[in-house]
Amino acid sequence: MSIPPLPEGEPAPTLADPHELLEGYLDYYRRALLRKAAALPEEELRAGHLPSGWTPLELVRHLQYVEQRWLNWGFAAEQVPDPWGDRGMDDAADRWQVPAGMSTRQVLDAYAAQCDRSRRVTSAAKLDQRASVGGRFPTEEEAPTLAWILFHLLQEYARHVGQLDVVVELAGGGTGE
Repeated sequence: MSIPPLPEGEPAPTLADPHELLEGYLDYYRRALLRKAAALPEEELRAGHLPSGWTPLELVRHLQYVEQRWLNWGFAAEQVPDPWGDRGMDDAADRWQVPAGMSTRQVLDAYAAQCDRSRRVTSAAKLDQRASVGGRFPTEEEAPTLAWILFHLLQEYARHVGQLDVVVELAGGGTGE
């Protein structure tokens, strides 16, 4: 099965199927994240413009791990080697990190690969299906539905893509939509 390319814009306004709508908007925000990051030169991708210090490249890596935590480790209960790998070695800093020596291309490729894995996890599942037990969720009572997880991911993407708008503007890359 081949994964279709990311859509250029929002899902069609005539789309009524909730599953397709949720996945369509998630792809829309994935594409927006990459488009906004592509507006920045390499040095700006690695520069922190806000008091918290995060960089656009760290944000991309963070969202890769967010998807892995919620969909692979969470919903599918896959055993992942380091679900909190976006935090780096210094958990006390509570900051996203890109490992020293990791190239921008490696970060973007890892993000794209995770998005493909996420699509495979969600495409065959039903929205009312609860997450499998044994990964992120130890009991059935704690396991959310796929619909809840997708809504959670959408709010996380919307918030972070909005934050990236501010960073791109501060870096001289234009204003958001």
